[in-house]
Amino acid sequence: MQYVDLPEIQFVAEDAADIQQNIITVYEGLTDSTLQPTDPVRLFLSSLAAVIVQQRVMINRTSKGNLLRYASGVVLDHMAAFQGAERLDAAPAITSVKFTLSMPLPSATLIPAGTRVGAQGGDGSIYFATTQVLEIPAGAVVGSVLAACSNPGPTGNGFLPGQVNVLMDPLPFVISAINQTESGGGAAAETDDAFKERIRTAPESYSTAGPRGAYEFWAKSASSAILDVHAYSPTEGEVTVLPLLTGGKIPGADTIEAVAAVFESRGVRPLTDKVTVKPPQAVSYNTGLTYYISRSRAIEAPAIQAAVAASVSAYQLWQRSRLGRDINPSELISRVMAAGALRLSVTAPTYTPIEATQVAHEGSTTITYGGLVDD
Repeated sequence: MQYVDLPEIQFVAEDAADIQQNIITVYEGLTDSTLQPTDPVRLFLSSLAAVIVQQRVMINRTSKGNLLRYASGVVLDHMAAFQGAERLDAAPAITSVKFTLSMPLPSATLIPAGTRVGAQGGDGSIYFATTQVLEIPAGAVVGSVLAACSNPGPTGNGFLPGQVNVLMDPLPFVISAINQTESGGGAAAETDDAFKERIRTAPESYSTAGPRGAYEFWAKSASSAILDVHAYSPTEGEVTVLPLLTGGKIPGADTIEAVAAVFESRGVRPLTDKVTVKPPQAVSYNTGLTYYISRSRAIEAPAIQAAVAASVSAYQLWQRSRLGRDINPSELISRVMAAGALRLSVTAPTYTPIEATQVAHEGSTTITYGGLVDD
């Protein structure tokens, strides 16, 4: 989250030494006496100063908690209420499920909302339930409908087409149910940082005149799985919205459909705007580097090697966690050096500008340990 460059704020002083000295000075002035270091009165006043310090720390913490930058938890929820925003619950993974009948029927067939379809080889603890009623028309034998995972969160992500195929609620004439798309879009409940960003941009949603911030706010409100959004107008009267999921994942067709549904409300977008939701374009890059460790840190070499590998993974996550973030090898170098490498040679990636409609995704990764070298 971006903030104006403001200094740290402190509502009351909480320096323990200053508070203790102030109490002793006031006492000595009132009693016209001098307290020695071992004087029982001085010891009592010192214990009193400790209590006052604790109270002042709590005053600062409570007061700062009333500011968006420092708020958290329930306080943040109450602060959001002033903006008409609510924290997003954990989002279930979704997928499209195709139901097939054994034969064409003379009348329409209804698949009730909540019909459960389990994962192949599962024990029934994770299943997908249809989110709405599906009507297969008379004479047809197939129909598709969205289904949501029974366990909100990332648990239901990653089931490939065909892996969700166990019909747990038998229905007349239905011989099979199978997912057609990879399940995705599941995410944990909205974090404080993500919620703060939505609260900060909530005023954008007050207007239906079509500001960019409003489209981005409403798109993020569709699911806690949405990490970043870019909205732009390619031509007059048209708006394109590109969401990016947690972990830098490209949203699938089901998530795109769920986001698009948010903009169906006439209270969200101008009547004249045609809104298109589509995934961002992935720009692939490779990672290749050779690093060296100081001979003076030879005993730490195994730990540094693990830290370097982790820093490369963290860099790749950072790189794909925002739309339009340029591919920046300087960030990679900084992270690897911080992990303990003495020096390194980077062959890939090279600096590459990324458009706001794109996101960088790592390709091949080659990390070579060059050995110990002198400082």
